[in-house]
Amino acid sequence: MSVQERKERERAARERLIVATARELAEEQGWDAVTTRRLAERIEYSQPVLYSHFRGKREIIGAVALEGAAELAAVVRSASPTADGPRGRVAALAHAYLDFAARHPAVYDALFQLDGGLAYAREDTPAPLKDAFASLLETLAEVAGDGVDPGAFTETFWAALHGLATLTRAGRLPPEYAASRVELLVDRLARV
Repeated sequence: MSVQERKERERAARERLIVATARELAEEQGWDAVTTRRLAERIEYSQPVLYSHFRGKREIIGAVALEGAAELAAVVRSASPTADGPRGRVAALAHAYLDFAARHPAVYDALFQLDGGLAYAREDTPAPLKDAFASLLETLAEVAGDGVDPGAFTETFWAALHGLATLTRAGRLPPEYAASRVELLVDRLARV
């Protein structure tokens, strides 16, 4: 292995450490606690080393969002095939999505609430974000209904899931009706 390959491997490892540490700190204490100073202390590197990887917190949030998008896509894809029929797959997708949002609030915020400098719904949208949307579209396209654009249907269903995730986490929706909300969403929107 050449010196250059070793340096690239070390750089990639540092970058993964920065992202993992930012995510951990955000999950523990919220994104306000994530500063370059605190990250530098936790990973035992100087702030200039952090800045050699990321221009600031915004780019770190973006890196966490891209990592989270890949995880969300995997979670959604693994949930849907195990269920029976189109309705079951859509319900499994919805539960998996909402569970992900509840279990990873800092990642969910990085994806959808905070400015990580990422483009959404454009040509220059990063591949992990496109793949997360594709993971929803794969299941939802089959229940969009005749004459309904599957992409627009997926956006609408996703917006409803996002609303449920956000309002539930904020304590604005009673938790005892969580399952019935998903059933209602699936029953009203999914044409099976």
